[in-house]
This record gives sequence, structure tokens and C-alpha cells, in this order.
Amino acid sequence: MKEIDEQILRATKEIVVKFIELGRLSPTKIHESLRDIYHTVDKTVKEQTAGTKSSDVNKE
Repeated sequence: MKEIDEQILRATKEIVVKFIELGRLSPTKIHESLRDIYHTVDKTVKEQTAGTKSSDVNKE
């Protein structure tokens, strides 16, 4: 697993734990919510990473 994927998974776990602590997420719904949150974080990070690479190329 790439380092970025591990960081995405860690961030996702932290978000899910925080939602459970705040009562916004039921432990019985973790499976569905974990997948949705993971995909959202993954998409956001990869879009930002792609945008950063594009702007780095323009700076050269």
C-alpha cells in the first residue's frame, strides 16, 4: 500500500471515530459510512495532489 493510501485510511478512521464519539454515526452503520468517507477523502486528496502537480509544472 502506498504511503498516501495509508494516510487516507488513517484520516478516514479518525473521522469515523470522531463521528461515533459525537453521536453522529451509529456503530451499526460503520461499514457503509467507512466506505463513503474513505472514497470522499481519497477523491479529495487525489484531486488536490493532481492540482498541485499541475501548478508545479506551470512554475518551471
